[in-house]
Amino acid sequence: MKAKSVTLYDVADSAGVSYQTVSRVINQASHVSERTRLKVEAAMKSLNYVPNRVAQQLAGKLSHTIGLATTTLSLHAPSQIAAAIKSKAGERQFNVMISMVEQPGAEAARAAINSLLAQRVDGLIVNIPLETADAQTVLTACGPVPALFLDVSPDVTANHIVTDAASGAYLGVEHLVTLGHQSIALLAGPENSVSARLRLEGWLRYLAQRQLAPFAIMRGDWSSLSGYQQVSLLLRNEPFPTAILVANDQMALGALRAINDVGLTVPQDISVMGFDDTEDSACFIPPLTTIRQDFRSFGEASVNGVISLIQTGGRLTVLHPVSLVERKTTAAPGGARSPSATQLADALSLLARQVARLK
Repeated sequence: MKAKSVTLYDVADSAGVSYQTVSRVINQASHVSERTRLKVEAAMKSLNYVPNRVAQQLAGKLSHTIGLATTTLSLHAPSQIAAAIKSKAGERQFNVMISMVEQPGAEAARAAINSLLAQRVDGLIVNIPLETADAQTVLTACGPVPALFLDVSPDVTANHIVTDAASGAYLGVEHLVTLGHQSIALLAGPENSVSARLRLEGWLRYLAQRQLAPFAIMRGDWSSLSGYQQVSLLLRNEPFPTAILVANDQMALGALRAINDVGLTVPQDISVMGFDDTEDSACFIPPLTTIRQDFRSFGEASVNGVISLIQTGGRLTVLHPVSLVERKTTAAPGGARSPSATQLADALSLLARQVARLK
């Protein structure tokens, strides 16, 4: 005989509450006490009760499912963001459906969106690089379902949470120029990436403010291999730049290998600056100086944002902060690393002790 399915009434009997209370817990109603919610959740777990989402959707209720349309997860940043989204969504009692595209653009994004809408998701997170006009086209395709964009220009009218690319570009240029670099090459990401464009535009703007022109502008595809290839070509002939700004850490890894292969040393001969602060970047040889994007907090913020849009609507535009992480791949031109204030204080203290011993 076929086993009887566990119903909402079974859960209510087990927890000692009404079936209406169980329904409120499932639908995350705010007027349920913590004690009652925990009793109901314990009963659901012991009975292996799974809410019938299809029935809820047919009744016009939320499915508690978020759709994530994302670029390929073979790249580090999208995969880390997706992992954070799934983790945070689980904490918030939401499921995540993922639709992945291999190529950016409005057409691919619309196809991904349509496949998610067919799953009756409550809201959409779109982590696909889209120019402003394309983002508007995709937003229209979302219809009444709330959508939050993660890889668009900050001037887009759609709801968005985006990395503060301008601040990241400024921190990179300012760090190298303060060290004394004037011959700075730029290794940007692919032309079809909004993030790559914003970082390159920022570098050029802040270099111009310092009355500097880039030594060279190269483009990779975010991979370490492309970083290696582009920097290898750059170093075929002298003169060499004294520093390279790189649009992500993976391409910076390739740049480090290319510099080593021609017999030069980082940072004594050429400084290298990344962007992302991936987990591996601290283990590069040398450890990579980079601009930190906190992918976990970025993904978590996107989940909180889209749930807010689902539940209350409104408008959401956020610039997610970045920061400088200084390690061992940057130094003053010629290899003389500028001492920090702590290093200077330690040196003066040592000198004072040595002088005292001589008296």
